[in-house]
Amino acid sequence: MKIQSFGLNGSSELDRAIKELAAQEGGCSFLAVHHREGCLDPTALSDVAGAVHCATSCGGIMMQQGVSDIGLFAISDPDGDYGTACVQISDDTYAAARAATQKAISRADREGEAPDLIWISITPGNEEDALKGIEDVVGSDVPIIGGSAADDTVSGRWSVSDTQDTHNAGIVVSALFCSTPLHIAYQSGYEPTPHTGVATKTHGRTLLEIDGKPAAQVYTSWNQGTVPTAKLGEPVNILSQATLWPVGRQTSSLCDVPYFLLAHPCASNPDGSIELFAEINEGERLTQMTGNKDVLAARGGRVAEFALKSGNVPNHQVEGALVVYCGGCMLAVQDQLEDVYSGVNKALDDKPFLGVFTFGEQGRVHGVGNRHGNLMISCVAFSKSE
Repeated sequence: MKIQSFGLNGSSELDRAIKELAAQEGGCSFLAVHHREGCLDPTALSDVAGAVHCATSCGGIMMQQGVSDIGLFAISDPDGDYGTACVQISDDTYAAARAATQKAISRADREGEAPDLIWISITPGNEEDALKGIEDVVGSDVPIIGGSAADDTVSGRWSVSDTQDTHNAGIVVSALFCSTPLHIAYQSGYEPTPHTGVATKTHGRTLLEIDGKPAAQVYTSWNQGTVPTAKLGEPVNILSQATLWPVGRQTSSLCDVPYFLLAHPCASNPDGSIELFAEINEGERLTQMTGNKDVLAARGGRVAEFALKSGNVPNHQVEGALVVYCGGCMLAVQDQLEDVYSGVNKALDDKPFLGVFTFGEQGRVHGVGNRHGNLMISCVAFSKSE
């Protein structure tokens, strides 16, 4: 296996990178392309021989050298098999995800087999249903890693593509059958506070009550009024203020350290309810989480370290990595992005990586399985050939 990454700005740089990939020995088996909204026409990649996975990313991407508009992550793996498929989502996210997964595995020519990894990008909405659809095809033991496509202003200018099909409401699934081991981590950079309560009334991604009281009333008491509540009969956008004050659900623990899956509040409603970017189930215990910019800036490197530790792999044995870093976290630490990518560089021994900024993160929770969360960070590290 050989991995290359490219940080690009403009069509001329993209053309040169595509020509370089086409000319290299072994060809391109899989190409992950993440880019800022409006900076790439996916059909420009239609001549790439391998499976191509495209999705938009908030504000661009990060890699070894910094932040760019377009990022390419190219795997050359003649002994592996790779397939990608993009399907539009209309009313049934579960069915779309299932169809995309079946098609991706078929394109990898590995029907009836479970891949080593599913890499996904999905437009924001019903990510939980998408995970169920994928697992219906590959089972629950296959790690699903990826993120929700993003734009710069949360205005719906996101998209996903496999170069043949591009959708503003869709999912792109890549099935990776790798010839070398891979190692993953999926974590957050937030700490629990003493404030907890039970979600006593919910409806999908709307949290109506905590401990029998209006959710917004309880939530604002937990964060001491740092995050505003709705007034004068109009909803209030709280996305930015809530970035450092998500709610967490303890899903497991590792070495007696609790693991929290986060949900990001995005709006406070006049009826006292709160809208989130992830589903909350009635009966779940919620914990007020808190974060700070310095910890979030350092967390990218820490998650990359955890990915290597999960497989007891020294960083000199890494060929490259895909990193998912929440777009909300990125915006919160925008003036410290150099700390983010330099931390990843150090953890990976300056190997090629591509980091995408997403509006929702999908990953594998230790001892629990594949889950959708917010304000999370993940890393997939690919080992060198034996």
